[in-house]
Amino acid sequence: MSRNPDRLTLAFLSSQIPMDYLLPAFRAQFPTAELRLGEQLGALDEIDAVVCWYPPEGLLARLPRLQLVQSVGAGIDHISADPALPPVPVCRIVDTDMAHGMTAFVCWAVIHRQRHMDRYLASAAARRWEEQPIQPPTRHRVGIAGLGTLGLACARALLTMGYAVRGWSRSPKASLPEGLQAFHGDAGRADFLAGCDTLICLLPLTEATRGFLDLALMRQLPSGAHLINVGRGSHLVEADLLQALAEGQLGAATLDAFAHEPLPTGHLFWSDSRILVTPHIATRTNPAVIAQQTAHNLACIRAGHAADVAVDLSRGY
Repeated sequence: MSRNPDRLTLAFLSSQIPMDYLLPAFRAQFPTAELRLGEQLGALDEIDAVVCWYPPEGLLARLPRLQLVQSVGAGIDHISADPALPPVPVCRIVDTDMAHGMTAFVCWAVIHRQRHMDRYLASAAARRWEEQPIQPPTRHRVGIAGLGTLGLACARALLTMGYAVRGWSRSPKASLPEGLQAFHGDAGRADFLAGCDTLICLLPLTEATRGFLDLALMRQLPSGAHLINVGRGSHLVEADLLQALAEGQLGAATLDAFAHEPLPTGHLFWSDSRILVTPHIATRTNPAVIAQQTAHNLACIRAGHAADVAVDLSRGY
C-alpha cells in the first residue's frame, strides 16, 4: 500500500534519551500524522519534521523533505553542533512552567548550601542535634550568569527571598528586576565574579561560552564559593572544577548537566562529597507543551511565515 503524500510524518530522534514518552501527547496533537521513533524511521524522504534531543550526527541532512527541526528543550546546541545541519528552521521550546521548575531547583540549590542543609542531613542521620552558623540571605551574594527567561525568573525569586542578587550577560539587558545588580560583557565580568558567594550558570551554550566555567574564572570568585551549573555540561571544564575544590578556591558544586550523560559510574564527581550530582532534572517541559509548540511552528512554516521561536543559528540561541 502506497503512502499518502499529504500525510504528515514526524520523527523522534535522540542519541541520548528514549523519546517514547512524547508519543501520547503527539498522538493527541497530531491524530492523523504518522509518528516514527528511533531506528524505525522507514523511508527518510517521507519525514516532514523531527522532534529531537541530540539527534544522530548527519541524519538530518539525509531528510530531503524536512521542514522543521524542533528541540524538546530551551537549548538548541545539541542540534547546531551537527556540522551537516541542513538549512531548515530550528525551533526551541519556550515554556513558562519550565521557568517555574528551574526557579524551584535553583532556589533549593542555593539554600541547600547557604543554610548548610547538607550538614543537617548528616547530623540527622547520626541523631545529633547540631546547629550550623546562620547567615541571613541579605548577606549572601548570588550571581547569575545568563539573564534570559530562566535566569531572570531565578533572579526574581531569589530577590524576593532577600538574597543579594547580581547578574551577568554578554550584552546589556533592559527591563531588569528592581534590586538586581547588572554587569555585562568582558569588561564587567571580573567585578561580577568577585561578588558571587554562589555562582549560577544559566548561559546558552555557544562557541563563546563553551568552557566558560574554567579555573581562571573560578579563581575570580570569593574563596569557598558555591558553583551551580544548570546550563550545559560543556560550560564546565571538569578537571578545573576538581582542581579548584582541591585548592579550596571552591567550597562546593551542585551540577545538573554534564558533557556525557548519564554520568559514568566511575566518574570522580560521584565520590567527592563537595559535589552534588543530579541527573539533569532541574526542569522539564510537559510533553503536551512540546507537541503544541511543534504544531504551531509547523503551521507557521507551512503557511510561509517564520516560526515564532526559530533560532538564530549564528548566535546559537
